[in-house]
Amino acid sequence: MSSAIAAGVRFFQYRNKKADRRHTYDVALRLAILARESGVLFIVNDHPDIALAAGADGVHLGQDDLPIDIARKVLGSEKIIGISTHSQEQACEAQYHGADYVGFGPVFPTTTKDAGALQGVEKVGLIRKCLSIPILAIGGINRGNVSDVMAAGADGVAVISAILSAPDIKEASAELAKAAQRIQGEA
Repeated sequence: MSSAIAAGVRFFQYRNKKADRRHTYDVALRLAILARESGVLFIVNDHPDIALAAGADGVHLGQDDLPIDIARKVLGSEKIIGISTHSQEQACEAQYHGADYVGFGPVFPTTTKDAGALQGVEKVGLIRKCLSIPILAIGGINRGNVSDVMAAGADGVAVISAILSAPDIKEASAELAKAAQRIQGEA
């Protein structure tokens, strides 16, 4: 996380589908402290209660997690709630129910998780036209395609492999952040 922060990454999500809840809390607490000290946003995947207890900035929900309105009751109005979406219908529904942002994808093929049918860059543009909340594109994003995704209307990207599988995490983070910021600056 420190290398990515130094390279310009400003939004982090802790996701560990295999850990028990206590371990998730312990790690989330340490990451929330680091994020706060570094001035970056930090959210916890799936667990609004752990996000609240750890002092995270919010939670990222999946389609099978708590409904947005229930997560909002747990977290209150000041915390961020994002949700993974895989269709225009899900994205519009998420905004309607009060999500602060949507993760949309998979845009490209990914081996990180099975997130359903590919959505493609064109659908990012279609979703952009119907949403007023931020869109974070997810799935197979890398330095070779991040500009296309941002140009299509994404406000940011969620990446795992493009950074963690790179020989130099800081360099990979910086390249992705720079490409995303360049496109945002042109918009």
